[in-house]
Amino acid sequence: MIFDYAFIWAGLIAFAVLAYVLLDGFDLGIGILFPFLKTREERHLAMNSIAPVWDGNETWLVLGGGGLFAVFPLAYAIVMPALYPMIIVMLLGLIFRGVAFEFVHRTERMKSFWEFGFWAGSLSAAIAQGLALGTLVQGVSMANRSYSGGYWDWVTPFSFLTALALVVGYATLGATWLIVKTEGELLARARRFAKPLGLALLALIGAVSLATPLLRPEYLQRWFGWPTGLYSAVVPLLLAAAAWALLTGLRDNHTLRPFLATVAIFILSFAGLGISFYPHLVPPSLTIWDAAAPDNSLKFLLVGAAVLVPMILAYTAYSYWVFRGKVRPDEHYH
Repeated sequence: MIFDYAFIWAGLIAFAVLAYVLLDGFDLGIGILFPFLKTREERHLAMNSIAPVWDGNETWLVLGGGGLFAVFPLAYAIVMPALYPMIIVMLLGLIFRGVAFEFVHRTERMKSFWEFGFWAGSLSAAIAQGLALGTLVQGVSMANRSYSGGYWDWVTPFSFLTALALVVGYATLGATWLIVKTEGELLARARRFAKPLGLALLALIGAVSLATPLLRPEYLQRWFGWPTGLYSAVVPLLLAAAAWALLTGLRDNHTLRPFLATVAIFILSFAGLGISFYPHLVPPSLTIWDAAAPDNSLKFLLVGAAVLVPMILAYTAYSYWVFRGKVRPDEHYH
């Protein structure tokens, strides 16, 4: 076989998930920070900073979820029953958030209600995603190629730790995005938010990183065994460099560096998950190749992906380029 289609598709889906986390992450982060913005004008400006791009950012979630269903149907069939409560809460949160985003600019009498809805939808979606991540990392019970766990297997200290880490991470992305996109008092407020959030994020990443190898023996081997531990050590070293870039960028009042450093922290954390998971798609025993559809299906779908993914990347890059620069209080996107 010239190409390992299952491996290629695993990489594409991982890329789609990472793109969603990064791009929709700062949208959700702004929603999480919403109650802490002092005035309605600041909240309006914060929403305007994401108005041109927020709905396009969610394209990657559709690509990741749809790709998992089409390309790794067995993984989809096992993961969905394990994550139903989180998936339902996440989708309801994203829907309510989207409705609130549109309605908040079209009403005066219920403006406070829709502002609350934007915050509640963002926070509930972020918590649900973090719980789902923690549930996957700690492993999913399987028997006879189906989910064999209980309805409440996701309720563990580790899953709640990952949920807290993701909420804080999204809030950090949101604060650093506001540093890039705003001026004046809102910029100063975002800087004040970013430092404690960044420190809390680094502490929570450290806690999750220490707890993860203790969940399963294979995780411990990949991180601390020989010679795998030697290669894995690159990730925490790069993470330390990204943390330094974040904190010094905030200290020196850089505009773009804190956001890029936070993005790097997310990418490196995602790489750490890859080290723990590979070659499993669903820990502890379902590998990429076990879960994959037949090669003929993978090749057929790959043709579509070869057209679709560059198109999504192109219009995403173009939209960010068109709406680059600081957001002004007198600009409106609704």
